[in-house]
Amino acid sequence: MAGSAPFILGEYRRTLDERYRLTIPSPWSEWLAGESADCFLAKERRGCLSLWSGAGWRSRLDEGVALIEQKMRAGRLDGRIAEVQRLGRLLSTRHAPVQLAGRSRLLIPEGFREFLGVEPGGEVMLVGAAVCVEIWRPDVWLIYLEKRMPSFRRLFEDLAG
Repeated sequence: MAGSAPFILGEYRRTLDERYRLTIPSPWSEWLAGESADCFLAKERRGCLSLWSGAGWRSRLDEGVALIEQKMRAGRLDGRIAEVQRLGRLLSTRHAPVQLAGRSRLLIPEGFREFLGVEPGGEVMLVGAAVCVEIWRPDVWLIYLEKRMPSFRRLFEDLAG
């Protein structure tokens, strides 16, 4: 996780317009788009998508795929073809390139709309997740917070200590 990427924090409420677009806050959109408007959208869990800078996502993906290919060539994944196939299927459908259009608007692609589960005119929560921006259906976000907030202090101390 080295590099010059900022530690992304914050929480914003947004509304999807009639075309499934939403506006990304400008500090985040400047980092996400960088010199181009290229980003990647990824399915995280039902009701949650993550938005990554194009360069950041490609780097993580390329490193991971290269490591798996290396293990395959070395025979370390022999007998695990079903798991490799499952990874390939999920990887093929998990992410998609997207662009931030004028005024930092993001169009959520069709296959991702159902996964997020928010209709036009519905609200979403944009959450800074340190290394990316997450887009949450509000009810799913609240459930996540209620479940994970009690262990916040321990997590913070563990990562900071």
